[in-house]
Amino acid sequence: MINLYLLGKKGLESIERLSPTLWSKINVICIGKDPAIVDDYSTEIAEFAAKHAIPHYYRGGIFPDNLGPGSLNIAIGWRWLISLELPLIVFHDSILPKYRGFNPLVTALINGDKQIGVTALIGTDEFDKGDIIAQRIISIEYPIKIEEAINLLSKEYAALLEDVFHLYLSDAIAPKQQNEQYATYSLWRDEEDYHIDWSSDSGSIKRMIDAVGFPYNGAFTYIDGVKSRIFDVEEVPDIPIANRTPGKVIFKENDEFTVVCGKGLLKIRDFYNDESQKVKQSKFRIRFK
Repeated sequence: MINLYLLGKKGLESIERLSPTLWSKINVICIGKDPAIVDDYSTEIAEFAAKHAIPHYYRGGIFPDNLGPGSLNIAIGWRWLISLELPLIVFHDSILPKYRGFNPLVTALINGDKQIGVTALIGTDEFDKGDIIAQRIISIEYPIKIEEAINLLSKEYAALLEDVFHLYLSDAIAPKQQNEQYATYSLWRDEEDYHIDWSSDSGSIKRMIDAVGFPYNGAFTYIDGVKSRIFDVEEVPDIPIANRTPGKVIFKENDEFTVVCGKGLLKIRDFYNDESQKVKQSKFRIRFK
């Protein structure tokens, strides 16, 4: 039997797209809730499990002591330690050994990677260093927002979960060791990392804004000391600026502001507060900090 630990859209789509013939192989689903993202899909996962009579529990709630001797545990989108004996298989949204650690998909998009992917690996006490069971890799084009990337990758998660089910049920899992020569790490992020650095080049800033939008809280800047979220920007051709000062508005046309970056320019239309309400900006002389 298989125990699933699921969080987010990737967790939901993985179980939704799983062949119904495999549902009977699921012993229990543990559902994660994460206040750091706008929608963690925990309700939808619970509704799916209930509809198909699959036992399910929320993380931190009442959980069965006996998850079945010899059962396999699979974690998808999971952000917390699982204190279980192996075997544990973790799904990690990077092409390991690249981007071990936290928010690897966000890191890949900010860095402008042309390929993204998901890896199924053996869980160990050293994060994301376990042997690889299988991978799915896709190519992407920019600009791309995090929501679109998650949608694309969620389909690969679902396909990979089905692959792992079949490998496990046919006793054909054959893990392969990671090549440490190519290992890199991705650090955890908090609210401070959503703060836009206008001294960066316009391309980097746009990728960052696109990478931390919905379902995350969104990139922000300060305008007259007030935090304002920015979800959409457009790169425009740079011009010679004798006294280039990143963060200053150089043009304003109707409700569109063109902002000076360390290199390049970005055009912005809308600003939002943390209640997702639009913030009206009428001044021209604005310095984003």
